[in-house]
Amino acid sequence: MYLECLMLNRTFKQRYLVADQYWKKDNGPILFYTGNEGDITWFCNNTGFMWDVAEELEAMLVFAEHRYYGESLPFGNESFSDSKHLNYLTSEQALADFAVLVEYLKSSIAGARHSPVIAIGGSYGGMLAAWFRMKYPHVVVGALAASAPIWQFNDLVPCGTFFSIVTNDFKKSGTGCSESIRNSWNAINHLSSTDAGLQWLSNTFHLCSPLKNLQDAAVLKNWLSETWVNLAMVNYPYKADFLQPLPAWPIQEVCKFLKDPSLSDKALLQNVFRAVNLYYNYTGEASCLDVSQTATKSLGEMGWYYQTCTEMVMPLCTDGVHDMFEPQKWDFDALSEECQRMWGVRPRLSWILSMYGGKNINSHSNIIFSNGGLDPWSAGGVTQNITNSLVAVVIPDGAHHLDLRSRNPLDPKSVQQARALEICLMKQWIETARHSH
Repeated sequence: MYLECLMLNRTFKQRYLVADQYWKKDNGPILFYTGNEGDITWFCNNTGFMWDVAEELEAMLVFAEHRYYGESLPFGNESFSDSKHLNYLTSEQALADFAVLVEYLKSSIAGARHSPVIAIGGSYGGMLAAWFRMKYPHVVVGALAASAPIWQFNDLVPCGTFFSIVTNDFKKSGTGCSESIRNSWNAINHLSSTDAGLQWLSNTFHLCSPLKNLQDAAVLKNWLSETWVNLAMVNYPYKADFLQPLPAWPIQEVCKFLKDPSLSDKALLQNVFRAVNLYYNYTGEASCLDVSQTATKSLGEMGWYYQTCTEMVMPLCTDGVHDMFEPQKWDFDALSEECQRMWGVRPRLSWILSMYGGKNINSHSNIIFSNGGLDPWSAGGVTQNITNSLVAVVIPDGAHHLDLRSRNPLDPKSVQQARALEICLMKQWIETARHSH
């Protein structure tokens, strides 16, 4: 369905999905998914937890699409044409859309006027769920913010923790694995110094576009780095296809190719190819690998790139010692120049802290922050209780928002316990809201 949203006396259609087969028609609760940076149908299909608990909570499910993503494009094909059209792409505007949508649903659906609403989201959507409760406590009675790195801003957390968590995932998954990856960067540097080496790399990695120069080799290295990060995010205990179709515990499978870090440059990189080929070509359908593509096309990369150039400024860095990556300092000035060149905008480094409070959030209530021990984004997450009602749930065997995925026989006990606690707290919020009404 679509809702008309107002923008300077102009409107655009915002898409939202509703499932009400289990809803208790007399003010039963509404679980409201705060859509993130992509097509809402994809998040709907990957948030099985909400479907699993709908019957138990007698809840209506609503999945709201974030402006500028999926089909909710305020200016149609013009939406990404320049910064003038992109001016309305902010988390604040998205939260306002969600608030208006909730009020609209409550006024237009018979029996929903006093339905307690709980915000649920994962990753950026988890940040939005937490911020939705903080900014609109009269609209949502609580929030489940899964894998929400609300502290990955400014200097709230060290910029290197993210990549050391990725490294640790590989270190734990196979002998020699993280060392092989650490050694691969120099191997690529050696080979990319000659035309013949560039040709060899292009052939060995089955690249769709051959590497022509050192800039192309740098793109290859970035693509590999992003692949290792994505594997850490989707290191689920069963077969899944969240970012790509993958086997159970995919890092363990990848590490089977990376046991010997002492190999020659070419032998080592042939093994690195086998490892990334498992990520990009598990189904065996890819004829070549495209270094411009690392995840599903359902994510709106253009919009997210713009958001990282305005408000979503998350400092990340590597040192090559506490992690398996090439050393790279956090360089805000370089980011600022790149954003100016791309969009004609400059990032606001501490705006998110001004807007949402940074670590000073103990005046808020009824938010569950869940984080997986295997998930690099837990680096910027809330992993310890702040108050009795700002609760941290840590899932040691969990990757990126594992708790929001469908129940699975292979789920580790830690995620089963996490979900049980989340459901228990949500029932309390619903009960309290009923009594206060």
